[in-house]
Amino acid sequence: MLNPGVWSEAIATLRSASHAPSSRILSRRLLATEATPKTLAQSDIALRTPPYQHLIKNLKSVRRILGTRRQLTVAEKTLYSHLHNIEESLLSNTQNGNQIRGNATLKLKPDRVAMQDASAQMALLQFMSCGLLSTAVPTSIHCDHMIVGERGADVDLPASITGNKEVFDFLESAAKKYGIEFWPPGAGIIHQTVLENYAAPGLMMLGTDSHTPNAGGLGAIAIGVGGADAVDAMVDAPWELKAPRILGVRLEQQLSGWTAPKDVIMKLAGLLTVRGGTGFIIEYFGPGVETISCTGMATICNMGAEVGATTSIFPYTKSMREYLKSTHRSRVARHADGIRDPNAVSHLLSADPGAEYDEVITIDLSTLEPHINGPFTPDLSTPLSQFKDAVKVNEWPKSFGAGLIGSCTNSSYQDMTRAEHLVKQASAAGLKPKADFFITPGSEQIRATLAAGETLETFSSAGGTVLANACGPCIGQWKRTDGVSKGEANAIFSSYNRNFKGRNDGNPSTMNFLASPEIVTAMSYAGSTTFNPLTDTLPTPSGTPFQFSPPSGIDLPKGGFAQGNPELAPTPGVPDSSHPVIISPTSDRLAVLEPFAPFPTGELQGLRVLYKVKGQCTTDTISAAGPWLKYKGHLPNISANTLIGAVNAETGETNVAYDHFDSGEPPKSAIPQLAEKWKGQGKEWMVVAESNYGEGSAREHAALQPRYLGGRVIVAKSFARIHETNLKKQGIVPLVFENEGDYEEIGAGDVVSTVGLYDMLKNGGKGDVSLRVDKRGGGEKIIKFKHTISPDQAGFILAGSALNLMAKKLG
Repeated sequence: MLNPGVWSEAIATLRSASHAPSSRILSRRLLATEATPKTLAQSDIALRTPPYQHLIKNLKSVRRILGTRRQLTVAEKTLYSHLHNIEESLLSNTQNGNQIRGNATLKLKPDRVAMQDASAQMALLQFMSCGLLSTAVPTSIHCDHMIVGERGADVDLPASITGNKEVFDFLESAAKKYGIEFWPPGAGIIHQTVLENYAAPGLMMLGTDSHTPNAGGLGAIAIGVGGADAVDAMVDAPWELKAPRILGVRLEQQLSGWTAPKDVIMKLAGLLTVRGGTGFIIEYFGPGVETISCTGMATICNMGAEVGATTSIFPYTKSMREYLKSTHRSRVARHADGIRDPNAVSHLLSADPGAEYDEVITIDLSTLEPHINGPFTPDLSTPLSQFKDAVKVNEWPKSFGAGLIGSCTNSSYQDMTRAEHLVKQASAAGLKPKADFFITPGSEQIRATLAAGETLETFSSAGGTVLANACGPCIGQWKRTDGVSKGEANAIFSSYNRNFKGRNDGNPSTMNFLASPEIVTAMSYAGSTTFNPLTDTLPTPSGTPFQFSPPSGIDLPKGGFAQGNPELAPTPGVPDSSHPVIISPTSDRLAVLEPFAPFPTGELQGLRVLYKVKGQCTTDTISAAGPWLKYKGHLPNISANTLIGAVNAETGETNVAYDHFDSGEPPKSAIPQLAEKWKGQGKEWMVVAESNYGEGSAREHAALQPRYLGGRVIVAKSFARIHETNLKKQGIVPLVFENEGDYEEIGAGDVVSTVGLYDMLKNGGKGDVSLRVDKRGGGEKIIKFKHTISPDQAGFILAGSALNLMAKKLG
């Protein structure tokens, strides 16, 4: 039930400011009335339908250039039909089109852009500097990241709106000015909302979040990017992508019993590791594909980000058609049905017979068992039958304090009704969850449909807490109320997608074990990490042992999804150039961007090695979320968290750097403080790191912050795809050790000069690069490096950033 007193107080606070957009947001969210589902306006449906005729025309050109005998995967068809210059992209550096994958530089024109509220701030600040009157492609903003999960939606949502008022005001005002659809707080999580409204077979979309590939469950090529990449599409500039290789995953048979679609990607993560998908699109095929629900396919695609894949995709299936109809998009389904004829040259939405994959992995769905992944990394994959032994061997906690289901990964109607079935079984036996139980609906549409069917009431009656339709605990917006203190080792189970140290609650000792909603729900009744719901029993008040039966659920609600509160619908995507963008000049949350300085006319000299990082270094490590999310629109303020999670390779300390250039005994400080000190002295610096540097989210602040503080070069054994691109876009040079062993040859306090870098950049990415390292203790070392800098990216770096170059061209 809603708490009227809390809501009234929040309204009074917000309405104290005249013409405050977020006041309208909160007041309309309070209208907790349900509306019957209604068909989207025809104009909206038209904007949400991929430009199929244009894509078919492009695909015909692709076949003409490559030859009609070339068998293409569905990923290739979708990508190539979005090429800006087909012939140049497919024939340059590809041996006349014979070796496109991994070699070609594709220049693409996406159909749509989606941004979540945390990343949209910086993306909009960059877009505004371009001076355009509106976005060139349909664009949407989704307010989901900045809502804290704690005591339930009725308390958390108004508190979060009040606390983030000026950010929501800014986002909505900019959306109105530039013709961007604005989904207010409470409307839902970006990926679930995109699946319900925008995703469609054959669509190409960029999203400023690493789990954007969720839309691949509806046959879209959806790629997570940083804000600067999104701006490319928003200003109608071609977006550049190194042509991915294609990893085929053949699915055979069908799932049954306790096994869920999530277990497909959980097993795959264990096979591939967090780096195994880098440079690949994962394409699913085989007879098992037709047996999986659309939302199940979305879950699988969502977590493809955890193996580093560019994106993931399924071919068009019957379940996609039914999902489109259920979400009031029958017209899109009819268009898709009309272009899937496998005998037509224009066939777009599934792979050609005989299409070849660079690698193939086969998964038998009938023998796949539930998996649990973690802790601290999503690729530590353990079959449920072996998890009890793993707990003992690894000395993981034998009890856990919270079970959390939902999020962008697993909040579908199917997920929730399967979990509901288990709750009803346990409730009938007189049981209550022993672990705190949290439920996150993915969208207002899901929430309303679950409420109408009394599913949410089932969860609440069992003692569960229904959180707001937002990311909440999944991305660190979680205030725990169970007394667990920071540094205290403990365990939680979640149906989320990512489980890095400190991600969920800011406690690096919290072990988050990932599992399907069904497994999380059942295990929450035991509160034990060693409980196996497939085989074990629980004691009941009556004394009769209780064992769960396998869960069952419903893929789609009869009659389609409920619309929910109509006041949470997006604002129209109609630009109004007269509408002011609201940024307070005294704000500590928002700050207009100042352009970065261009690259010097010559080599970089005298770079100081700020820090040598040991082990895993994610974007959470480089730019922590949680309480720092409030500074996403204020680069100077958020830069105070730069690399605070990084482990010093030379001392084992976290966030402790030493100024070896100070006189006497080198003083130690936090990393961002030393970087700020050197920036004030006019001294630029670099970082040394290990493998997969920047894995995790699409968080471009992990590139913006080092650049703002004076960072110019990052050297690593390897980089995560999105982060490597983000670095280049902000003018930082990412270099990869030619010999990984040379990681040992460079350390904090060394002084570095580049050799060949300037010539390579001037030559559009062609040429070799080395670093001359003057060692802190004396001596010199020349180290060779590899790079993936393209001609366009060389231009970004020389200009100081991609935004600098874009502003120059548009100006």
